[in-house]
Amino acid sequence: MDTSTPLSPINTDIEAHIRDQEARLYAAMLASNVAELDALVDDDLLFVGPTGDLATKAMDLELHRTGGTRFHELVPKSLNIRVWSEHFAFATAKIYLKGEFLGDAFAGNYCYTRVWRKGEKGWQIVGGSVSAIAESS
Repeated sequence: MDTSTPLSPINTDIEAHIRDQEARLYAAMLASNVAELDALVDDDLLFVGPTGDLATKAMDLELHRTGGTRFHELVPKSLNIRVWSEHFAFATAKIYLKGEFLGDAFAGNYCYTRVWRKGEKGWQIVGGSVSAIAESS
């Protein structure tokens, strides 16, 4: 039984905007565009990385600024968005990534979760996490 409700026009608009923000984010991550990342990420960000460590916006931007994080390839595979209100949305994305983190190479599929909040600076990421997706045998 399908218990979902149709998206209202405002939810459809918000979902489309978050999809655009995600596309901007992917481009900024791939280019280590610190100015664009700064605009997309809220100052109060809390983000759990693939090792379980908690990161802040300042930490993330510094890794991109210094080359500690480098993405050589980023291929989005799926994106799901749930609009919670006019000010909050939740996104999950599966992405193939290839790059380097603190000098160590990595490549594989990852699942990101992100909480987007609309505030004074527009839609920004306030929280999230990333996990490696195990290869199926």
